[in-house]
Amino acid sequence: MNPIRDIENLTVPLLLRNVVKNIHQPDRTFLKRKVKDEWEEISFRTTLDNADKVSSYFLDNGITKGDRIGFLLENSPEYVFFDQGAQQIGAVNTSVYPTLSETEIEYILKDSGIKMLLVGSPFLLKKVIKIANNCANLIRIVVTFEDYGKITENTSLNAGILSLNSLLDKGSQQLTKYQKQIEIQRNDVMPSDLSALIYTSGTTGTPKGAMLTHYNFVENVRECLNQIPVIVPEDVFLSFLPLSHVFERTATYHVCCAMGCQIAFAQSLELLAKNMEEVKPMVISCVPRLLEKIHDKAIKSGTSAGGTKAKIFLWALDIGQKYREVNEAGKTPGIKLSLQYAIAKKLVFSKIIEKTGGRLKFMISGGAALPRNVGEFFGNLGIKILEGFGLTETSPVMSVTEYNRQVYGTVGRIIPGIEVGIQDVETKEFITIQTYRSFNPDFTSEEGEICVRGHCVMKGYWNKPEETALVIDAEGWFHTGDVGRFFRGNLQITDRIKNMLVNAYGKNIYPTPVENTYLKSQKIESVFLIGDKKEYVSAIITPSRETLQETFNLPNAFFDESDEVFIEDTEIRKWIEEDLKKYAQELAKFERIKTFKLKRNPFSMEEGEITPTLKPKRKVIEKKYHDIIEELYSEDTEQ
Repeated sequence: MNPIRDIENLTVPLLLRNVVKNIHQPDRTFLKRKVKDEWEEISFRTTLDNADKVSSYFLDNGITKGDRIGFLLENSPEYVFFDQGAQQIGAVNTSVYPTLSETEIEYILKDSGIKMLLVGSPFLLKKVIKIANNCANLIRIVVTFEDYGKITENTSLNAGILSLNSLLDKGSQQLTKYQKQIEIQRNDVMPSDLSALIYTSGTTGTPKGAMLTHYNFVENVRECLNQIPVIVPEDVFLSFLPLSHVFERTATYHVCCAMGCQIAFAQSLELLAKNMEEVKPMVISCVPRLLEKIHDKAIKSGTSAGGTKAKIFLWALDIGQKYREVNEAGKTPGIKLSLQYAIAKKLVFSKIIEKTGGRLKFMISGGAALPRNVGEFFGNLGIKILEGFGLTETSPVMSVTEYNRQVYGTVGRIIPGIEVGIQDVETKEFITIQTYRSFNPDFTSEEGEICVRGHCVMKGYWNKPEETALVIDAEGWFHTGDVGRFFRGNLQITDRIKNMLVNAYGKNIYPTPVENTYLKSQKIESVFLIGDKKEYVSAIITPSRETLQETFNLPNAFFDESDEVFIEDTEIRKWIEEDLKKYAQELAKFERIKTFKLKRNPFSMEEGEITPTLKPKRKVIEKKYHDIIEELYSEDTEQ
């Protein structure tokens, strides 16, 4: 079912209106959040009423079409009220990652010219207060909590400040005056109008605001629903990835606005497992690292006791793999295998599935490459993981796994309505150009830069025409900077061009596939590969804290020694080396890690080492740890 398949000229604010007109009664639950020990339910009617109150307040305070409205908060119903209120009068959602520094927040507020800013916590308000007076366009700060007086006393803010509840009251008082104008402006919003500015997370250089239109978002949702037809209006989504990122915005929020699905907001990443059991979701958008952690925990739990329990667990996984492979080959499992699978499901798989709530149709993984073995592991359990690919600049989805056609290690079939080309990195000639209609399950291409043209491509970068021209060429092709190919008709990602290492002998090494090979180890949390213009590959490796702690009986204080960034313990190094040697056999000799440093704790956003989407900032890390990296090449260390 796709309720927007044939509706033309749709915009983001019209999606919810279509739901209450054609799919659900207005009093049906749309949003849920945990308040103390209970899940609070918020209807479509309440959501739309609050959106109108927000719009009324905006209009009464001079907000007009095209003005930028800022969002600095975690996922919540308040985010939805504010967004819907902004979108329906043509204002532009400019979301800011809550994890950004004050300097980065200030840059985005000033660059975009945000006029009103929604702030979600006292901690975030303290950040804003420090930089608000530097942002000339900011006229109002709105907070989602009431007790902000203690934070703002003894401060002099140029922008006014009030709570969201006060804003809703004021908007309600003026609603009769502005109701007709809200309706007129909602209908005047065009698909070509700007819906959002989403700032790139900036692994290099200054963040840039990608200009995404209503057309970008709505067409992306429309075609994703065509590609994944199992989503229905009765589904429940559990949302935990930040709505400030384009992936969650489209794959959860906009999809649910289009379908009428329910959104339950997780309390936190730490409480996600508990929330899954409570909410019993059908769909979750996630990132590979979460799936890797679930995989590692399940393997550890199933095998750590040893003996009969471990044998049954490993037997069940083997049966699950055989059952999956038969199904994926388009064949029907035999009686014996089907019986074995039923036993494996009852003894092992059902216990893991119960922890997801027991109703999961699929999880969709995006934001980075999912290691093939992790996808296959979930497939063996009977939990479907769909992979998608795209960037902020592509709204974001360019490709997504078809529900009934899984090719592990790929990011799925090109969505309808766009072209994806593979361009030779050296000659700039297109190796192939593929579309949804040209799909051939037997087609495999050579590798090159991935380029895209069509409805998903952004309007450009905000106030940056020169940077826009560097990535969108005269023929309308957006150059992603990612390297990949088509494999069995599906898109397969290798790495970012800028991440490519060229060793001293001219061999090209893409870090991500190599790092993912080593990440199969239960002992390793992260791998940062080094080797550009060097004779061999080295790495900064972070061990899995939990596994390391249990293996060597280490106290928590071991990880709090901030003055000792790296671990020098010989036994721990040997313990890691065991798995480095094991997994090195899967790699070419020039890709293998020869020497390494063990980092006590993972790279962090607070230190500016990774982006909000958890991608390492290569230049920042290489500069910060320059002396350590040089040590790795000061001696020809044998591994």
